[in-house]
Amino acid sequence: MRKVYLGLAGLMLAAVMVQWYLAAVGAFDKPQEDDSFALHSMNGMMIIPILSLLATVAAALSKAPGRTIGLTILPLGLIIVQVLIIALGNALNDSSGNTTPASLAVLGLHAINGMAIAAVSAMVFRQARRLAMGTAAGDTRNTAAHAS
Repeated sequence: MRKVYLGLAGLMLAAVMVQWYLAAVGAFDKPQEDDSFALHSMNGMMIIPILSLLATVAAALSKAPGRTIGLTILPLGLIIVQVLIIALGNALNDSSGNTTPASLAVLGLHAINGMAIAAVSAMVFRQARRLAMGTAAGDTRNTAAHAS
């Protein structure tokens, strides 16, 4: 199950990296349309959350430390924050739907939170790799092999 956890953590990290690419695709689409960010939205709202949930289940079944399990579900929570950032930013637009300085200040947090999702996903992958190799904190298996 630890190898499954590692695989899911790797897929989640890859999906987060693809998310940056899809954001750029949407940003450079001309003319800018409602569906310019459709792939970015689908990946962020479906693929990454599903992978976070599946990886969390795999981490629990792998008997990973509680902190690691919590870290694995964190990308899902941060994606919820992404949605809230967009909702609040859009709520601060003017009456004709144009952005305001306040809405731009809030919407800019979307990129910063995206960097946090990437960092957490990288930490999850690193923890999953350590767990799969038997070198996680508190794991006594293979300790003699690593000591020599």
